[in-house]
Amino acid sequence: MRTKKEEDRMPEFSLTRRSFIKGGTGAVIIASCLSAVTPAGKGFEFQSPQAVGKNVYVCPPCGLDCDKLTFDQPGTCPQCGMTLVRADGTGGPPVVSVLLFDGAEIIDFAGPWEAFGTAGYLVHSVAENLDPHTMVFGQKVVADYTFENCPKSDVLLVPGGGVSKVASDDRVIQWIRTKFAGVRYVMSVCTGAFLLAKAGLLDGLDATVTYGMEGDLAKAGKNINVLSPRRFVDTGKIITTAGLSSGIDGALHLISKIDGLGSAQSAALGMEYHWTEKAGFSRAALADRYLPDGLQYGNARLRGAKAEMLSTDGDTDHWEVRILVSEPGSPAEIADLLRKRIAANTGRGSMSSGSRNRGTPHFSSTPTAKHTNTSEVRWNFTDDQGHSWIGNATVKPAPDPKGRFILQIRVARELRNAGLRQE
Repeated sequence: MRTKKEEDRMPEFSLTRRSFIKGGTGAVIIASCLSAVTPAGKGFEFQSPQAVGKNVYVCPPCGLDCDKLTFDQPGTCPQCGMTLVRADGTGGPPVVSVLLFDGAEIIDFAGPWEAFGTAGYLVHSVAENLDPHTMVFGQKVVADYTFENCPKSDVLLVPGGGVSKVASDDRVIQWIRTKFAGVRYVMSVCTGAFLLAKAGLLDGLDATVTYGMEGDLAKAGKNINVLSPRRFVDTGKIITTAGLSSGIDGALHLISKIDGLGSAQSAALGMEYHWTEKAGFSRAALADRYLPDGLQYGNARLRGAKAEMLSTDGDTDHWEVRILVSEPGSPAEIADLLRKRIAANTGRGSMSSGSRNRGTPHFSSTPTAKHTNTSEVRWNFTDDQGHSWIGNATVKPAPDPKGRFILQIRVARELRNAGLRQE
């Protein structure tokens, strides 16, 4: 067993990049283990062996001053803790190109970027030009490279967001096609699948996309088989993922394909991200898809009503939503409106609609009122998989403010509905 004194003398090679950045003392601890040479400029701009020599190593770009240093032997950067790579790029880790454009969703590329970076991959961004691009929510980003000078890479990441404009940009679509030919893997996140579809890369393949856009993706190319609910779909070279955070799962899955399950698990732990190889969660599988109108998207958008969200929660087998309604102005009117909106879901079984009821909802023969000024609606229906569901809704006056009402709606699969029957 080592004494504390002996442990204090040991170089902290096991510290992560975050440990070094937070502590700021990493350079003091292991500076003697590596010999710094001369500034090398931008860390990711690989140079020819003739220009840098056979045994010159650099720190992958991390935004610290160590990006400008070179080293004469492999190891770990004494300032940021990242694994050094050869300056000429030979024998280095996989390289990931991230497409950027105006309206790109931040988490679509930031989440996978974090996963790939944590796994030790080299990640850079590419855009049509080097002007600042405005992401969703106003973040400004300047790409590392343009289409003309971007380096060769192993992976192309295509994020989603507001893609309608960029999908009509022939130069971007052609670049995706060209880049596809030279990489090992292509991964889309969210509506980035539409850019792959526009490039003709999804024709005849299985794919997935963010919740509510499945039907649109199926029509965006030739014989695209959209699978939902799915966190990601792997067809070999192309991986499509569902919305937003599912891009992290897709990236970790891709890391496991390239470097093995252990590398992906280590990256997930380094990110403090709960990940399993068979990611089970899918937004499209949640039971709120059986609520009427826009309620299934986590919003209080009951058509014909003026309302605000109080709570919305559940899982794949049941869901409960409570909204504060100010219009219509009575429980009976609200209940009548709700029946109309539930009935309007009939036949809306296409994946683009969000709701997946099959057939006609059946209401209780006579609406009941348990208490004065309280209305209730009960119905049952069958989903697109043939499972039986029942729904229950009550409208009660809100305690405050006066003149408003609380509408509570619950749906549950047959195996979970005993409580609804008894109440």
